[in-house]
Amino acid sequence: MKGQLLAAAPMEGLTTAVFRRLHHQYFGGTDLYYIPFITPTVEPKFTDRHVKELSPEVNAGIPVVPQLLSNRSADFIWAAKALQDLGYKEVNLNLGCPSGTVVAKGKGSGFLRDLYALERFLDEIFSAGIDIPISIKTRLGWANTEEFGDILNLYKKYPLSLLIVHMRLKTDQYKGEVRKEALLEHLDEIPFPLGVNGDMITTADMTDFSKTFRDPKMLMVGRALMADPALFRKYKGGPAASLEEIKNFTTALFDAYTEAFQNRRNAMMRMKEFWFFQANLFEENSKAFKNIFKSKTEEDFLAAIEEIEAEQPYYVEEEDDSFGVWFKKDSEIVLRMHCVSFGDGREVTREEALEKALELCDELNRKHQESLNA
Repeated sequence: MKGQLLAAAPMEGLTTAVFRRLHHQYFGGTDLYYIPFITPTVEPKFTDRHVKELSPEVNAGIPVVPQLLSNRSADFIWAAKALQDLGYKEVNLNLGCPSGTVVAKGKGSGFLRDLYALERFLDEIFSAGIDIPISIKTRLGWANTEEFGDILNLYKKYPLSLLIVHMRLKTDQYKGEVRKEALLEHLDEIPFPLGVNGDMITTADMTDFSKTFRDPKMLMVGRALMADPALFRKYKGGPAASLEEIKNFTTALFDAYTEAFQNRRNAMMRMKEFWFFQANLFEENSKAFKNIFKSKTEEDFLAAIEEIEAEQPYYVEEEDDSFGVWFKKDSEIVLRMHCVSFGDGREVTREEALEKALELCDELNRKHQESLNA
């Protein structure tokens, strides 16, 4: 779809300012990053922790949308107006978070259990003179997909700039298949731009969702973008992530977390969360990945990362008019195994040459791993 937006879902503790900046730098492809929810308090002032995520300087050059989590209209209103003063062009209301501590306070998807209270809340925020568009990220309901009809009828009373639907119930958490049929049943009734979210793992999934939901305005991806940071780039016709890119990205991420936390061990713990998803890019059941999660010291953690690199000794590097598949051992380049040329009258485009080189590289790394496990 022309103009379709690819958005990174807000993931608490993962899609922070550190991740957003480096992901945008190394992989691109993301049209919008939704900032993990900010919970405004009664005092009309953002905390220092909030400012670290929201300040224009931190997000300079990165397309971001802030998200607020609240069930008090007064708190939402002051925060939305403060975000407007910071230069933001949209604010998103979180009505989807299924966390027990959140829903116990009647926030996130917990707000969906009381539509009368939610209506009062929405009446007040949409009549408060907030001059930037308000979008909503929602679940289908609390425990039954039949709830979505009433929820949607409530939303239709307001001028939402975008409705992003995570196609699960609160009780589903993040388990089981997404409930596509529940959204499809009401697709013709939705009067505002639609975003869809939930279980888009591959570019084929994204294409399927785009067709199924008739070219929605937005495709939002969370966990799969952690697992494959080049997913959006690939969907737009770009190359898959190379091992060298992953290595450089994760090294930069580790260093940036260290600077942010002022503590190497805390940075290592955050990186373990990232590698939980990143492991999906590599062969399953690798001993090295188990060592990552078992590591208690930085030395053990880095040794496990080096072991992964040793299991993937082939990498792709661009030259003047070709892509070479190189082999290295003990960090020393040994030889170029293949060369895929493009340009200069050849029928092969740069993108096709890169795709072929990456396929060769993946196959060589797979065979290498098989030899190690033999």
